[in-house]
Amino acid sequence: MSKKVLLVDDEKDFLDTLSERMKGRGLDVTASADPGQALELARTAPVDVIVLDLKMPGMDGIEFLRAIKQDRPELQVILLTGHASVDKGIQAVRLGALDVLEKPANFGTLMERIERASAKKLVLLEKQDQEKIQEIITERGW
Repeated sequence: MSKKVLLVDDEKDFLDTLSERMKGRGLDVTASADPGQALELARTAPVDVIVLDLKMPGMDGIEFLRAIKQDRPELQVILLTGHASVDKGIQAVRLGALDVLEKPANFGTLMERIERASAKKLVLLEKQDQEKIQEIITERGW
């Protein structure tokens, strides 16, 4: 099963190029230049990893991260930024971002981070499943 990646960036050329490269590596990529639309997709669609631009008009990456982590905390987010800021990077990690990479990110490094993010999501989902099973067993007295 291929990893499902949501790629969000307001720079259309960058978005198209990175999306094609990821698809060439076997990822199932959905790309969006509209952060509002992407947030709705992330809330409802099966997504493993979100690769997100930090600075976008309308909604920046921090706002997006805060919103999606509230609704779907298991989703893993990697932020990309052309405007590196230590403060923003620290804030993003505190809010639950897996990583912050500076543009142009090395493609191999980005692919490694996507692999790590996907694995982390699976571990979190497995833990949630185990907790639900334990809750059911406890409630029913088995």
